[in-house]
Amino acid sequence: MVSLAGSSGFLSSYLHTAKFLLSGQVKALVPGAVSSGHAAAKQRRNGGGSALISGHVGVRCVHTDVKIPDFSDYRRHEVMDPKKSSQDSSETRRAFSYLVTASTAVMGVYAAKTVVTQFVSSMSASADVLALSKIEIKLGDIPEGKNMTFKWRGKPLFVRHRTEKEIAAEADVDLSELRDPQHDKDRVLNPSWVIVIGVCTHLGCVPIANAGDYGGYYCPCHGSHYDASGRIRKGPAPLNLEVPYYEFPDDSTVIVG
Repeated sequence: MVSLAGSSGFLSSYLHTAKFLLSGQVKALVPGAVSSGHAAAKQRRNGGGSALISGHVGVRCVHTDVKIPDFSDYRRHEVMDPKKSSQDSSETRRAFSYLVTASTAVMGVYAAKTVVTQFVSSMSASADVLALSKIEIKLGDIPEGKNMTFKWRGKPLFVRHRTEKEIAAEADVDLSELRDPQHDKDRVLNPSWVIVIGVCTHLGCVPIANAGDYGGYYCPCHGSHYDASGRIRKGPAPLNLEVPYYEFPDDSTVIVG
């Protein structure tokens, strides 16, 4: 709030100056204050006694020397002309936007795939664990009619070299007599070799090879009898001995796992 009061005597020249200042420099910004100044000056001339200039004056500093940045280098050529409709080039610009979006999506999917792959790989088994997951056995070290025990993945592994008599006897077994029916040919890749995990399916004991009523395996803990194919024939065990995955790379070698 700016107020100016004075008589028509010694303040006359200052009032004229205030009039010109208000009407000349503030007119474009604060027309309300200029109007009040004109009214007070007119009242002073007509009345002759005193004059009062009162009004709200707001002053805004305008920096006219600030340079407006030129963004022409960053604008597309199709939208440079302000008199030309941007709809004429909308198809081209839309295609570019789709291309950028698709490229970003592909990069995002590839990055996500890389992160997931690295995360899953970090949880996979190490090289030393993978090395222990397989065992290679030389079959020439096992004589016919004998069974050898190996340690595989912390469990006993039975590898049995069967005779022709054992092969014929196990092939002739009536499946209706078995608790866990399974033909001998479904349990072996080579009839001469029986490879089973040496863990009793009853309570996890380790059976004895070449023992029992059927000449295969016998678990003395609770009296489970298995034949030469590893099938349960007598006792409390509910299932046959487990057959692991194995393959014969040649006639004298077997790889289990």
